[in-house]
Amino acid sequence: MRTSESGTRVVLVLAKAPVAGRVKTRLMPAATPEGAAGIAAAALLDTLEAAEAVPDARVVVALEGDPRLAERADEIVDALAGTVVVPQRGHSLGERITAAHDDVAAAYPGATTVQIGMDTPQVDAVLLADALDLVADGAADAALGLALDGGWWALALADPRRAAVIAAVPTSRDDTGPRTLAALRAGHPGLDPARVVELPPLSDVDTPVDAVAVADLVPTGRFARAVADQLLVPRSSSPVRLPVPGGLPR
Repeated sequence: MRTSESGTRVVLVLAKAPVAGRVKTRLMPAATPEGAAGIAAAALLDTLEAAEAVPDARVVVALEGDPRLAERADEIVDALAGTVVVPQRGHSLGERITAAHDDVAAAYPGATTVQIGMDTPQVDAVLLADALDLVADGAADAALGLALDGGWWALALADPRRAAVIAAVPTSRDDTGPRTLAALRAGHPGLDPARVVELPPLSDVDTPVDAVAVADLVPTGRFARAVADQLLVPRSSSPVRLPVPGGLPR
């Protein structure tokens, strides 16, 4: 990724090639390895579609794995062709997040970013654009979207280099989100605690119950169709419908 564009708005997607047996293993045995990867592929495709619909923004995908080996490989390769793809670097998730932001900062000096993963296919372009506006228009230094399972689903930064402050936060825990928010509000240079705000909370997709609930929120998307086709869980098992995200803080 080589460019010198400044002032760029970037949607940064941290993604893993949806290869059978290597993604969404917590959906098994309710789905086969291929079915779980197919659900992950649909989530990634819906996420990329939302990211590319954000006005006046570039989409950068920090990718782990070979998309040519993935389920729905042709569709994924075509979708990635409209983005800037960089390989993930680092061992821990925190290191990979930091490295991806550093790559964006080096390529687009002065960029503002919103980073998401591929586990919230209910995200739309409006929600992402509003998150970018918060940090691009000077309303906030950072904005974090907490996930209902205790993690987080989105991080918007006025300066993507500030992602380094969360590199050491333990991930995949039920307190990862609050710990990340605390790290952002710890008084680091460029991150005024009063200017670190929260985005609406969302549910991400880890388990079959999560998948059914999120599919109900976006019933016409690729993700919902994949869940209906691949997940061997009756629709009656769906929990109470999750709230659709509202407006962002200003």
